[in-house]
Amino acid sequence: MSPDRLEIIDRVVSEGIRAGGFPGAAVIIGRQGAAVWRKGFGTLGWGLESPTVSTDRTIYDLASLTKVVATTTAAMILFDEGKLSLDAKVADIIPGFVGKWKDEVTVRLLLTHRSGLPAGRDLWRIAGSPEQVRQAVIETPLAFRPGRYFEYSDLGADLLGMLVEALAGMPLDVFVRQRVFEPLGMNDTFFLPADSVRDRVAPTEVSPPRGYPLQGQVHDENAYAMGGVAGHAGLFGTADDLAIFAQMMLNGGVYEGTRIVSDSTVRLFTQRAAGSRALGWEMAEGRHGAGEYLSPSAYGHVGFTGTSLWIDPQRDMFVILLTNRVHAARARRPSTVIADVRADLADAAALSVTDEELRISVMPAAFRADRATNWNKPLRSRRSRHKRTKTRSAAHVKPAVKKAAAKPKQTTSASAAKSASSKAPAAKKGVSTASGAKKSPAKGRR
Repeated sequence: MSPDRLEIIDRVVSEGIRAGGFPGAAVIIGRQGAAVWRKGFGTLGWGLESPTVSTDRTIYDLASLTKVVATTTAAMILFDEGKLSLDAKVADIIPGFVGKWKDEVTVRLLLTHRSGLPAGRDLWRIAGSPEQVRQAVIETPLAFRPGRYFEYSDLGADLLGMLVEALAGMPLDVFVRQRVFEPLGMNDTFFLPADSVRDRVAPTEVSPPRGYPLQGQVHDENAYAMGGVAGHAGLFGTADDLAIFAQMMLNGGVYEGTRIVSDSTVRLFTQRAAGSRALGWEMAEGRHGAGEYLSPSAYGHVGFTGTSLWIDPQRDMFVILLTNRVHAARARRPSTVIADVRADLADAAALSVTDEELRISVMPAAFRADRATNWNKPLRSRRSRHKRTKTRSAAHVKPAVKKAAAKPKQTTSASAAKSASSKAPAAKKGVSTASGAKKSPAKGRR
């Protein structure tokens, strides 16, 4: 890989911090079994006394990376063992999952976000205990018939987590700890961080609905209401631990002699299954931080807190970015900052590969972080633009009106009659009048 091109990573991530998108970040680029770029940037929080970020010690709230690193991996293991069928009906495994079309929902549809479940609900507002939240997930009506449409759904991931627990006979966090994290030596990856590691956890929300700053508690309110362990969120971890996981996936399910899942199952779950989705994973198609240069076979996921993991089998490469962009961001639009930094990071990694058959010779004139489009510049709404346009138009009209009033034009009765007759045909044709009595047909309404 080109050292000069890898240096772009330093510039891109640093720009995101300088713009106020996030206080710090942990980045690892791995290729052919080695970490070719491994660096911590900035600090855990914005305070002067905040600890610096390191890839091996700083623990981040991984948010929706939970869906793939924990929940999907657990499903892969159970599939390997013959305990889970992709075409199994969810209603046959989870009691109470009944209602319109629910008997058509399969495990495969949950994994591809085509189950018909809505994106989410504010379950933390309506349920008073983890058991009540879980029951509310099970009882949620489908928004559309299964298999018809894609709807990225946290509820679907939660249901998948419950399904794993039913088949494994143990809680999701216990299963992945025993079957994935401990065997791989991912000692800083877990649900429900202990108080002993709290000072290493990057803080997230400062003023959440819970009423106090969050550090060491899951950021997602629904996951918190479920007791901190959910199929869609709740996992914490370091960049170094995620690098172990990513390398295991690139190795076909094995890492340093420890096999987690079979290579055939890894291939099955990480190939395109429907639309832009694999089974649990998302295919890299230039969206959600995948950049423009990853291979067609690349897959990954992102997390709301500012995390992302992309794995490119063709290049034998992975790209990890962990931030806490939800922590009192100073940028006007931290979501735009993190989206651009994610994409730039993936692009810089792909552009750094020098193998002849994979080399990309043409470099972009500028990266997204160099342009920083709409990171901090105020965006003007359509309503405010319309209001300013009307104000400017009125300002131009008023002097003319006043001038005409001061010096009224003298017209003869003949010229007035001619003027009136010239306007009559237009009125008959239905042209809008100043009073707006008749309007032209609306076209292209948004």
